[in-house]
Amino acid sequence: MKLLILSDSHGNYPLALSAVEKAGRVDQIIHLGDEIEDARIIELITGRRLIKVPGNCDPDAGEPRELSVTFGGRNLFLTHGDLYQVKSGLASLRKKAAETGAAIVLYGHTHLAAIEEIDGVLFINPGCLGARCRSASYALLTIAAGRVTAEIFPVNLL
Repeated sequence: MKLLILSDSHGNYPLALSAVEKAGRVDQIIHLGDEIEDARIIELITGRRLIKVPGNCDPDAGEPRELSVTFGGRNLFLTHGDLYQVKSGLASLRKKAAETGAAIVLYGHTHLAAIEEIDGVLFINPGCLGARCRSASYALLTIAAGRVTAEIFPVNLL
């Protein structure tokens, strides 16, 4: 199972589409908010349903602010991250991961790509895709044969 993780596109859906193209074949695309409308545009263009959670820049998005999902037998917790003050660290998000039994947490909001394992939980922030981001990136998460791997990739317009 291969998951493409996007976040913080901030209206720059062409760059998000470049990430989709560069990532190649994936089983699921996840958008972690700021701008959730970009996720909807990607759905229209690709004909694929994305899993998406809104961020702090997505008022009245009509989607849940966080989700728990299962892929490859692993529980994932998805959030934009602002509700857990991730710009000040991962303490609140670590607590939520423990409460939900998440093995993997996907979050954004900081605009800084990161992959970090804490107390056996994998935390992944794909970074930012907005036009003003210092370095645009996305993440790929692979869950196969009991192994979990994650990697950050830079992206530019094709």
